[in-house]
Amino acid sequence: MLTACTKADSTSQTTKKPNILLLIADDMGYGDLSCYGGPSSTPNLNRLAEEGILFTDFYAAAPNCSPSRAGLMTGRNPAKLGIYNYLPSGHPMHLRDEEVTIAEVLKTQGYQTAHIGKWHLGCLPQDTALNHPQPHDQGFDYSLGTENNAQPSHLNPVNFVRNGQKLEAQQGYSCQILAEEAKSWLDSNHEPENPFFMYVAFHEPHAKVASPPELVEKYREYPEKDAEYLANIENLDIAAGKIIDYLEEKGMLDNTLVIFSSDNGSYRQASNGKLRAVKSYVYEGGIRVPGIIRWPRLPLKDTVIHEAAGFVDIMPTICDVLQVQPPADQELDGSSILNILQGKEFVRKKPLYWYFYRSSPEIAMRIDQYMLLGRDVDSLPRAHQFSAPDMEYIKAMDLESYELYDLTEDIGQFENIMDSHAEAAAYRSLIKAQLQEIQEEGYAWENLPEANRNRKVKTDWVPYEHIR
Repeated sequence: MLTACTKADSTSQTTKKPNILLLIADDMGYGDLSCYGGPSSTPNLNRLAEEGILFTDFYAAAPNCSPSRAGLMTGRNPAKLGIYNYLPSGHPMHLRDEEVTIAEVLKTQGYQTAHIGKWHLGCLPQDTALNHPQPHDQGFDYSLGTENNAQPSHLNPVNFVRNGQKLEAQQGYSCQILAEEAKSWLDSNHEPENPFFMYVAFHEPHAKVASPPELVEKYREYPEKDAEYLANIENLDIAAGKIIDYLEEKGMLDNTLVIFSSDNGSYRQASNGKLRAVKSYVYEGGIRVPGIIRWPRLPLKDTVIHEAAGFVDIMPTICDVLQVQPPADQELDGSSILNILQGKEFVRKKPLYWYFYRSSPEIAMRIDQYMLLGRDVDSLPRAHQFSAPDMEYIKAMDLESYELYDLTEDIGQFENIMDSHAEAAAYRSLIKAQLQEIQEEGYAWENLPEANRNRKVKTDWVPYEHIR
């Protein structure tokens, strides 16, 4: 009888729907975590990697925040969604209600859902002049967060909104506020018989940075700004650890699929390690980010994976885990990576690609170990926010030159081998076709603001050593 009961219990545990926890940093670079060679102390996120899988070639959906988060939530390239740039306050662009999010899919599977942290997919709280979908319209039962960054900094933020209602100023550091909110929601709102999906979107280490003085002191051998930044990474790690430890204490961690990453590369070249460029560029430094997945049901532990994967793969992977079909009327750009996580053969159906019109090159595509990029000869300075001339440009632009890098030999993207590669002509055709698909399918916004040329955006990457 004991043997039979043990087998039945084991079967129940392996067939039970997993909880899903997304932990997303804001502007964290590829080289910030100590498990990626960074100088910050990050034992909690290191633990996830040691007990799970660390990806060396993991990619955000875009080189800046709003597009990348839209790609994460939908499994679709953000350019297809019409999220071409970050969302400034009061701007008409947003993640439209027609798009189906991970939370909406999981709601149909009996999940309780919570968004905690940065939203940046539309106005928050509701603005009747804009009428953007709110978190509860896009599948979240519960929401505590901000429209964009924590203001005025990570310390004592004043712009938090809970379920549509503005709150008074919060006391403490943003990441710790989010960790306590996550624990509180699990205590008070989550019903143990139901699986949960929790999306925790930290504000750290996006500027304006604020870190506990006792953590800053640990990095006193670094310049002041660097010490503040490195302490910020450690503070985020401590907050993530609180959530992980809570799940473990409550007996939920072993049935929780945990995914950690960042919405794009860092604005600090030093944080991107050997990668070229920074946030807002489709070179590696703008899009390659930490990627860690832990789930005890997976056979791989303390494993490093070099296969390319990213944000747009999360939606199809979760659908594959639950054996449900992705939204039938929306073509996904990502692929399920469940086979990778199980140590099985994986074939990507469609290459990963990135589009960002505000910098140059404008488009990139990952093909096996190669990164292919296309550049338009665009001499018009771009305004910081998405404006009417930009929409016209996106629909009419063309590619004039190309770059190709072998990332296994040249992770810093120093040597353009396009002209010498045997498949150069085929690669040019492939990336031009991808741009045409974006132009044909990408949502076209109307009533956009006119360009404000008072704030220009550089289109070419400037090496970090030349930035002051």
